[in-house]
Amino acid sequence: MNSIANPVQTAHAIKAMLSPQSIVIMGASEQLTKINGRPLKFLLEKGYQGKIFLVNPKYSEIAGLTCYPSLDKIDAIPDMAIIALPASQVCETIVALGNKGVPSAIVFSSGFGEIGPDGKELEKELLEVARKSGVRICGPNCLGLINAFESVYATFSQYADGDTHSGPVGFVSHSGAFGTAIAALARRREIGLGYFVNTGNEIDLGFSEIMQEILLDPRIKVVAGYLEGIKDGFALKKLAKSAIEHNKPLVLTKVGRLGAGALAAASHTGSLAVEDGLFDAVARQYGIIRARNEEQMLDILEVMLYTSPPAGNRLGIITQSGGAAVMMADRAEELGLVMPRLTPESEDALKDIVPGFGAFKNPVDVTGQFVANPAILRDSINVMLADPQIDIVIIWLQLMTNHVDLLVNLFSDIRKNNVKPFVVCWVAAPEAAIAGLHKNGIAVLRGAEPVVDAVSALVWHTQTRRELLQDQGASLPKINSVDVLSSVTGLHGVVPTMTAFQLLAGEGIPMAKVTLATSEDQAVEAWRMTAGPVVLKIESQDITHKTEAKGVHLNLNDEVSIRNAFRSIMKSAAAYAPKAVLSGVIVQQMSKGDAELVIGVKRDATFGMMVMVGFGGILIEVLKDVAWRQAPFSEAIAMQMLNELRMKALFDGVRGSAPIDKFALAKLISKVSYFADSASSRLIELDLNPILIGEDSLLAVDCVMVVD
Repeated sequence: MNSIANPVQTAHAIKAMLSPQSIVIMGASEQLTKINGRPLKFLLEKGYQGKIFLVNPKYSEIAGLTCYPSLDKIDAIPDMAIIALPASQVCETIVALGNKGVPSAIVFSSGFGEIGPDGKELEKELLEVARKSGVRICGPNCLGLINAFESVYATFSQYADGDTHSGPVGFVSHSGAFGTAIAALARRREIGLGYFVNTGNEIDLGFSEIMQEILLDPRIKVVAGYLEGIKDGFALKKLAKSAIEHNKPLVLTKVGRLGAGALAAASHTGSLAVEDGLFDAVARQYGIIRARNEEQMLDILEVMLYTSPPAGNRLGIITQSGGAAVMMADRAEELGLVMPRLTPESEDALKDIVPGFGAFKNPVDVTGQFVANPAILRDSINVMLADPQIDIVIIWLQLMTNHVDLLVNLFSDIRKNNVKPFVVCWVAAPEAAIAGLHKNGIAVLRGAEPVVDAVSALVWHTQTRRELLQDQGASLPKINSVDVLSSVTGLHGVVPTMTAFQLLAGEGIPMAKVTLATSEDQAVEAWRMTAGPVVLKIESQDITHKTEAKGVHLNLNDEVSIRNAFRSIMKSAAAYAPKAVLSGVIVQQMSKGDAELVIGVKRDATFGMMVMVGFGGILIEVLKDVAWRQAPFSEAIAMQMLNELRMKALFDGVRGSAPIDKFALAKLISKVSYFADSASSRLIELDLNPILIGEDSLLAVDCVMVVD
């Protein structure tokens, strides 16, 4: 293994990049307004305390600092290099840095993978040079990074032109321009970024590796990112697990949700867009909070920073507007938050507090009367926070320009005297109100639905983290399926049905009994051995969609129909795929169930073995009622998948049908996930479709297994 992949070396290089004691600017300029001059400008203006070295043969001095003609003229070994040179000079510069012993470099230079095939070739050469030289790269085609804690400004970003006060948020972005915009919005909302990093084309160090080091900084409480694709799904998984363990929420905005968006993302900074559904599943599985856009990301960050985790998902709402109350209650229900009724004692207390034309049941409408009598709002909030049915409270109000001090003091006193969390939604809030609430550790958002979304994210992350920590030891023993797959050594493509059924049945997965018949007589004999109605299916490694080939006949229960079906199936299959090798016909007993499910496995280039469960049988692609998770996972995770399905009500029984044993089904899904993980070296695809489920039955009646 190349030493460049050594985790210790990687961590050292990233630390040297994020928190360097010395920086060398390759290609420095005396014109401090240019891209290759702005980093020096920022380092000097913002008070960087480390050593600054400049290299450019055109100058002997810049801004009072010595400028060296070449790197080898510097007596010291810098921790980090900023490369602001034409793309054609970057490779030779990396070689020089490697010879000097510089561990890390930020490459501003564009002209690489983002411009097309020629740039891709140069990018490939750059990575090879970097690995041989032992220099770890952020970029190319990036605008660098800011460590506001230590005044490290290795960037030319416009964000650095203003106040970049440090704060408890670490932010990493694939996009330079959009990342800068998000950073500027965060500054306007008084969300301090301790770190701001743009990774550009990511030919070497990636988003997850850099974010991992930022997350470990004790000054950081929350980490956030803007993604245009995922190149390393396993690094993201590792990062997510670390975020859970360190109790630092990971909030990500990823674009490319639909086809057009994914295409656009793939062409911007050379990023790879992944199937969005798989990313979403992995995010849910490992506690990553996904924000739809930059504003929602900042809403969630604010709530995470200022609000303690609630004990549960029961929401209380207090407003001065009935309309806002209804809007928030609707959104809360959509997101799965519970709006419980308050205890009779709380309702009686509120009835005495709230004006008669208000509302004293959750949501509570205190009306605008509290302006004349602030005790109405104060006492209502205290009653709701004290109610045992409530876990977290949202308080909605608007304008109140002439009452800022009164309300800031009121909310501050409530926070000091209550343990339960609350969030303020103040529409058109005066800037002084926002600053005052932030100073007192209170989140203040500016819209009814956005505040519910952010609170929902806080509730979800709290519950998910608790479940993930509990679930760490709850896993099945490793299934030794790699040894089982050795029986199909030399086979490439679709595994014969008989072999696939035997492999899965051997791992405890309930499979229907099947027989291969290569003649009419054998089919009749198999039917007689079954003693009941059977189904006949074409068996061919070249035909996976049997129904399309008219290769399935159902409910056959006499010799004549068996013989006719055999001939018909073989004839139809030959017409459907003239070049296909027809191995015969599978004979199996007819089975029934109250519902049809599919359990599938797909080897994804980014996330590895992904497992799916969904309703529909042959209609799975039409209904698209599916849930995904990364293998392997426990029965608890499998149960979450089942609860995500839109048609989950069928599990409880419909129109007289008996309820389905979800626990047995969750156990089966988990078993399949461990099978997939153990067989990951060869398994490409697996479809158990359909799985017939009933009150006391669970049986896979068809299977397609594809191996490498």
